[in-house]
Amino acid sequence: MSPNKIKTVPDSIEKSGAEKKQIPLRLSGKLYSEIAAWAEDDFRSVNGQIEYLLSECVKKRKGK
Repeated sequence: MSPNKIKTVPDSIEKSGAEKKQIPLRLSGKLYSEIAAWAEDDFRSVNGQIEYLLSECVKKRKGK
């Protein structure tokens, strides 16, 4: 990406309130390795896998 180009959030995401928040997260090496292997099996990044797992837990908690 050239230095003059700025990444922007698509309007559809911005309007839905789904903008991404950055948070620091500390994991043990063992847990990280397990999630990384799982993510690879599911063809996701580690970050994507963590987001997916958290989303599923929230859905389950809400009874969906």
